Order: sequence, then C-alpha cells, then structure tokens
Amino acid sequence: MAYDLITMGRIGVDLYPLQTGVPLPQVTSFGKFLGGSATNVAVAAARLGRRTAVITRTGDDPFGTYLHEALRGFGVDDRWVTPVPGLPTPVTFCEVFPPDDFPLYFYRLPKAPDLEIDAHELDLDAIHDARVFWVTGTGLSEEPSRTATLAALAHRAKAGTTVFDLDWRPMFWKGTAGRGPAASARPFYQEALRHTTVAVGNLDEVEVATGVREPRAAAEALLDAGVELAVVKQGPKGVLAVNSKGESAEVPPLPVNVLNGLGAGDAFGGSLCHGLLEGHDLETIMRHANAAGAIVASRLECSSAMPTTDEIDVVLKAGAVL
Repeated sequence: MAYDLITMGRIGVDLYPLQTGVPLPQVTSFGKFLGGSATNVAVAAARLGRRTAVITRTGDDPFGTYLHEALRGFGVDDRWVTPVPGLPTPVTFCEVFPPDDFPLYFYRLPKAPDLEIDAHELDLDAIHDARVFWVTGTGLSEEPSRTATLAALAHRAKAGTTVFDLDWRPMFWKGTAGRGPAASARPFYQEALRHTTVAVGNLDEVEVATGVREPRAAAEALLDAGVELAVVKQGPKGVLAVNSKGESAEVPPLPVNVLNGLGAGDAFGGSLCHGLLEGHDLETIMRHANAAGAIVASRLECSSAMPTTDEIDVVLKAGAVL
C-alpha cells in the first residue's frame, strides 16, 4: 500500500533548554527530542492519521538508535533511515527567548549523515507511488544529497502532490565563483521547482528561490516556475496561498502566547499535506495549517508537540490558542 506521505531530508536530536529566557552558558537542564524539518513534517502528518515515512540517514551511534525509537513511537516508518559509519548523528541546541528570539546552533560536522543520502539507494517506486512526496532546500546544499533529491523529483515526475519546502539555511551552503550562498543555491532551487507541484517558504526563502520578496509577486514567480500551489509565509501578516487556477487565500495568524517558535513551520507542513490529501479548499487548508503551527509555537518541543485533529479543531473554534 502506498504511503500518504514520504519526506526526505534532515534528522537529528534537538536538545532544548528546559529554562526559558536563559542563555546557553547558564542553562542547567535540557530536554532531548527528535528533530529535523523533514522528519518533523512526517511526524506532524502521522499525528493527523496519515501513513508516513522518512528518507534520511543518522550516525551509527546511540543518538541514531534514539531517533529510530522515536520515529517508531510516533508511527513514522523508519525503513529508509540508515546509518553512516564515521559520521555522528547531528545535534541542535537552541535558546528560548519568547516571543520571537530562538537562536539555533547546529552541530553537523564534519558532515551531517542526512547529506549522505545517495541516489542509488533510493526506493524510487515507493517515492513515485506516495500520494505526497516532500523534499527540502537543505537536501540540495551538498552532494550526494543534492543529486539524490533531484533524481527522486525527476523520477516522480510530478506524480500526485510533490512539495518543495524551500527551507533556506544559509549556514549549510557555500558560495561559489565569487557568488554568495543565495546566488549559488538559486539554480538548484529552480531545478527542483521544475519537478514540484507545491512550494512552501517564508519571505527569505521565496526570495532565494525566485529573486522576488514581495509576497504576491513571489507567489506568482513560483507559479511561473512550474508549481501549481505557492504558499508564502509572511510572519505576523499570516500566510498567502495562490494556485494555478487563480484562487488565493490570505489567512492571518491565530493569537498565541509563544513559548518556542521552532517547529511551528513543520506542524504547518504536516497539516498542509493532510489538507491536500483530504481535498479541502484552499482557505480551509491554510486555516488548519496556521492553527497547527500556532499550537506548536505554544509548546517547548517540536516533534512531540505536533497536534492531533481534535486539538486543531478546538483552537479553530476558540479562535486562539488558549
């Protein structure tokens, strides 16, 4: 049976301080959580009842073992999560300064195992048959992951719904030939967009992909690049979605007391996939995805904070995260 969703990309261990408003040098206790954007999206969709799997790689170490256990606990198939000897499982620290300051510190050296995904190891039939396939911009940042990501997209050939999470992390990219990271990344983003039906990104990310920052113009540029649905996150202005049928929806954010904004975008992504699979109209999809993101923003952790359908319904009925 085909998966509802297969994601491909980052995985790691999130080590988040259990004290808010405290800089890392003074933090005395941390919580350990499953992390990585593509992985969190698979978890978020699984929480909504979807059959999901993730394609990624870990270190051959105890943290890698923990990630397998956590994936299974969340109901995400881990058959395509494989170890890379000699590379440690990545860890990510953050600082928590609500409502809008959450610095991230990635430990992905000498290289993250999830960038060692190889095209020759992909189950291309499963990728083609999945109802939704999700890839990220980080997967394009280094070889062999770059070639593997583009090969998976080309083989899928826009079957079903293919989502490109623009996921711009400049620290993962190197500039080339006198160009900065964004200019170096844009050709690979544009190639990925050729094989994509849905593109999702914030203002910085759509600018990297298209060279355009104004939300509606950026959405139109993404449609011109070949996608059928462009989703532009505008921060405090909410989210704008425009599709190739000429339909659009602009939804404001829900009121929420933010504890940790990290992971909200992944909850949004999982709910987006669920709404597309359900065949909901554009505004309904965006409202539910916004609510999912707001719920996670009100919680410390990411993966284990992903909401259920009932929790999203409660928030939508209340009009705020209470």
